[in-house]
Amino acid sequence: MSLTVYGAPLSPFVRKLRLFLAEKGLAYQLEIITPFGQPQWYRELSPLGRIPALKDGDLAMADSSVICQYLEEQHPELPPLYGQNPGQRAQIRWLEKYADYELAPLTTFAVFRNRVLKPTMNKPCDEAAVQSALHDKLPAHFDYLEATLGTADYFVDNALSMADLAFACQLINLEHAGEQLDSLRWPALAALLQRVKARPSVLEVLPGEQRTLAKLSGKA
Repeated sequence: MSLTVYGAPLSPFVRKLRLFLAEKGLAYQLEIITPFGQPQWYRELSPLGRIPALKDGDLAMADSSVICQYLEEQHPELPPLYGQNPGQRAQIRWLEKYADYELAPLTTFAVFRNRVLKPTMNKPCDEAAVQSALHDKLPAHFDYLEATLGTADYFVDNALSMADLAFACQLINLEHAGEQLDSLRWPALAALLQRVKARPSVLEVLPGEQRTLAKLSGKA
């Protein structure tokens, strides 16, 4: 089996797939495709032009969640990241979707895009949108997730799953944009984030992301 991931490292969805592959111990090649200026052939892999996409031999597919769930089913011999039973799988998929659809529009597409990406395109940062995301919208989501996590180390069955990786991927983008989760208000979530960031899978990808950020900011 030959796996090729298409995408850009700073995308939280590409990061999520890369962390999944690392946690599974699956080897892959990364081919850089950004959300902008994509080659026409990429639409054959991802008809909507979104990243990531994956090629597994002759099979191509898009969407990080679809890809990860496909690989989970392809490798039942490996430690699961989508739970051990239908109830756990449902919880994990819900929380993964929550991170992708509720957190991402705020952490990545409001804060990260304005603070990090727009300056590279000579576009002004909409700081009002950033502040609204940080103070008006994200706290309610963090309150929900803090209560869901409770006193456990991980969201579901107290074991690492895609729910934890998806959450951490969005918070990493928030940190890339210069913001930190308030550890006094959301101590359980802050501890979870540090727990995930300490894993070898994350430590493997973050240095490359930091170098990319430095290049984008002109500090490299």
